[in-house]
Amino acid sequence: MGSLICDISMSLDGFVAGPNATLEQPLGEGGEKLHEWLMATKAFRATHGMTGGEDSADSRLVEEHLRSIGATIMGRHMFSGGAGPWESDPNADAWWGEDPPFHHPVFVLTHHARERVTKRGGTTFTFVTDGVESAAEQARAAAGDRDVQVAGGASAVQQYLAAGLLAALQVHVAPVLLGGGVRLFDRLGDAPPKLELTRVVESPAATHLGYSVVR
Repeated sequence: MGSLICDISMSLDGFVAGPNATLEQPLGEGGEKLHEWLMATKAFRATHGMTGGEDSADSRLVEEHLRSIGATIMGRHMFSGGAGPWESDPNADAWWGEDPPFHHPVFVLTHHARERVTKRGGTTFTFVTDGVESAAEQARAAAGDRDVQVAGGASAVQQYLAAGLLAALQVHVAPVLLGGGVRLFDRLGDAPPKLELTRVVESPAATHLGYSVVR
């Protein structure tokens, strides 16, 4: 059985989203700059049905990560940007249309029950209302021998770190200063987990830091 891991982009000043997020700007003001390195890669563009892109160290890192993932966990805010009952969510069908880029089972943390949603390309969205442990158990079973990625947002990652369920982190530090927004390493309780550096991959676009979570 694979591990729970997180792969996320962060600004130099520690934010994974900018301030004042809206449906029109789900990553907040300036937040899209965090992912410019990713969107330029050949591997990312191929996953989203696009051609071109850079065949770089960044792209090879993305390709390696995508090959390892068999299921994804995300928070409600990453799924739709909304909150509360689904019938009042203006983006209840999420951001990705009928053929999302995951192509595997996705488990959405939420307080509001909903039937599973099946999309083209092998993506299914299962809505988990009984906590992070339950979502982890279901995602591991779905992933088989591959890893489960905790994709975000920050609240979901923090919950898995605080619960001691995350085995590894890969943080892509973009050369961007946002000055405010949503911090990744926040609300981790009185005894934050210890991280051990396992890898550094440098490129002009981002610095990629791999950590294992020391239990």
